[in-house]
Amino acid sequence: MLAQPQKTSFTSEYITKTVLNFIKKNPVLSIAFVVALITMFIVPPDAQYLEYFDLRTLSCLFGTLAVVCALSNIWFFRSISGKIVQVFHNTRSVILALTYITLFGSMLIANDMALITFLPLSYFVLESTDNRKYLAFTFVMQNVAANLGGMLTPFGNPQNLYLYSYFGIPNGEFVSIMLFPFILAFTLITLLVFLFVKPDVLAIHRVFQAKLSVFRTTAYLILFALSIAIVFNVIHYLIGIGIIIAVLLVMDRKALLQVDYGLLLTFCAFFIFSGNMARIPAINDLIGGFVSRSTLLSGVISCQFISNVPTAILLSKFTENYADLLISVNIGGVGTLISSLASLITFRRYMKVDRPGIKKYLLIFTLINFALLIIMTLVVSFM
Repeated sequence: MLAQPQKTSFTSEYITKTVLNFIKKNPVLSIAFVVALITMFIVPPDAQYLEYFDLRTLSCLFGTLAVVCALSNIWFFRSISGKIVQVFHNTRSVILALTYITLFGSMLIANDMALITFLPLSYFVLESTDNRKYLAFTFVMQNVAANLGGMLTPFGNPQNLYLYSYFGIPNGEFVSIMLFPFILAFTLITLLVFLFVKPDVLAIHRVFQAKLSVFRTTAYLILFALSIAIVFNVIHYLIGIGIIIAVLLVMDRKALLQVDYGLLLTFCAFFIFSGNMARIPAINDLIGGFVSRSTLLSGVISCQFISNVPTAILLSKFTENYADLLISVNIGGVGTLISSLASLITFRRYMKVDRPGIKKYLLIFTLINFALLIIMTLVVSFM
């Protein structure tokens, strides 16, 4: 009779320890789950919840993550990192090149996809040259570059695509609206790299001799191109994902298991959170009052709490000033960790490669993001 309480105590202690370990390993997912759960008490689940989930975005993320895992498994990024070091001979130029690649890549394949593609490359470059001290800074700069670089094109960021379609903004006008903020962001990003990174000579201290398989490399790059085609709606996301899964089941099943499913669940939780926030009358009334005073500031502030895509959707119902709204949801992508879901991708990736350095990463992230947010908001406000 006395053994039962001990068993119960052991079970309770085990469950508590397991939960705490999960929270420690997945802080962003845990926070996303909690805030989503809180809003579910305010807005009980109903049929409208199904509209929250952007299945195309989730499919694009899954497909790109799977292909990137497959490319990593054949040492593709390690091999490319050596080529980059050979071309760019010092630390500053390498980090600048990695940042620029992410920035311009976000214009073509959207910010989320650019980060998933180029963050592993940065890790291998810095790890192979014994420059891990710049890892946090580089990841933060790539995150900023992805969020701000994609602002110049309608398909560079999800919120751009939505506003471009919703307001029917002409291509020329779209570029003219975003050109100055883009030039400002590009200049500030470049200055930050020059300011904080020394031009130390680079050398590869750990050489990886793995020879790339031409067949597998070609196949995976074709799959990557297919994932990009999904982004541009060239092929339906269900067909594209079906092909990617089928090929990887044959060529690299391990890649499918390596996908960061925690990131996908984090996105789902934030879809619920932002969707519910948009349905709370008090939040709508509050936002409506702010928008009537300043669309720009309302958008920037809103992004810090419900992220930029939900802000674009929500505020588009309150204003016809699409120029200021467009600028605000792009600038507002920097700031807090949840101001852009792209930031969650970077954070999750950094946790995988340098968990002990999380505090350093968050400090650098906060300082750089809020500095850029304040400077860009002030400058654009006086344009």
